[in-house]
Amino acid sequence: MTSSLKQPPFKDLIIGFESSEDCGAFVLDSESGQILLNTADFITPIVDDPYIYGQIAAANSLSDVFAMGGRALSALNLFMWDSANVSKEMAREILQGGLSKITESHAMLLGGHTTSDSEQKYGLSVTGIVESTHLWRNNTAQIGDMLVLCKPIGSGIVSTGLKARVITQADEMVQSLCKLNLYATQAARKYQIHACTDITGFGLIGHIFEMCSKGRAPYSALLYSSDVPIFAQVDSLLQEGIIPGGTYTNKEAFSAFVGIECDMSDDIIYYDVQTSGGLLFALPMSEAKELVYDLRKLGYECASIIGEILPRGKHTIILG
Repeated sequence: MTSSLKQPPFKDLIIGFESSEDCGAFVLDSESGQILLNTADFITPIVDDPYIYGQIAAANSLSDVFAMGGRALSALNLFMWDSANVSKEMAREILQGGLSKITESHAMLLGGHTTSDSEQKYGLSVTGIVESTHLWRNNTAQIGDMLVLCKPIGSGIVSTGLKARVITQADEMVQSLCKLNLYATQAARKYQIHACTDITGFGLIGHIFEMCSKGRAPYSALLYSSDVPIFAQVDSLLQEGIIPGGTYTNKEAFSAFVGIECDMSDDIIYYDVQTSGGLLFALPMSEAKELVYDLRKLGYECASIIGEILPRGKHTIILG
C-alpha cells in the first residue's frame, strides 16, 4: 500500500518504502559512515506457550536488522491484546519472552504501545545501526555467487500442524525460530556478502524472487532443491494435507516465474510462508563452504549451500 505514496526527496535517505528491502535506512553520520535502520513486524501466535511465542515474535522482528548486516539498538513493543482469550499473566509472559530476545541481542526496550484486538498479535518496532561498508542489500548479488541458508524451511506447515492438533510437539522448529539471526550476521561480516535477506512471509521462492528481480538484479537463481534444509515433520504433514493458506497464496503469486528441471512430486514446500526464518546470503563460491562451517559451529546445524546465481534465463528461479 505504501508503495503508491509519494513523499519529498531526502538527501540522507538510502532505502525508503519504495523498495522491498528488509529495513528502511538513512545516513546518520556521513563522516563515520553510520547508517540508521528502522523496521517493524508482528505475528499472531504460532505456539501455545506465551513465553516462547514472545521469543519467536521478537526474534522475527529483530531479524530484519540482522539481514541488513546491522545490530539492534532499541525496540518498542507492538502488542495487540486479545484480552478475552489471553489473561494478564499470559500477556506478561509474552512480553517477557520478547524482552529476553531483545536483551540477548544487546538492544534496549524503550516502551511500546498496547491496544485491544480480537486477534492476538505481538512484535517489535526496531531501530538498528550499521556501517556503510557492511550494509547488505537484498538485490545486489553477483553472477557466480552461491546461496547459503542458515535455517530450515517449513515452519508454516509445522505451525499449522500444531494449530490443527495434528502434532503436539515441534521442538526442532521452536528451537530454530527462537534462535536469533544475530550470530549468523556476526559470522558473515568477515566474508564478502554481496546480498542478504531473511526468509519470512513470502517463503523461500518469494524472497529469492525479490533477490533476483528488484533494482539492479539482471540474473536468475538455480535452487538445489534436494539441498534445502527442511524441518523433519514437514513430509508427514504434507501427506496429511496440512498447508497454510499463505503458502498457497505465495505459489499463486510466484509460480509463473519458476521453472522445474528435476524430478519432484510437489514443490509447495519452497513457497511455504515462514516466521523467524534463516538468513539467505549471496557470496563468492570460494567463501561459501567456510561460511557454512562457521554457521554450523554457531549452532545453525542445518546451514547449507542451497543454490547459485546465474545469468538471466527464461525463468527467474529454477528448481534443479
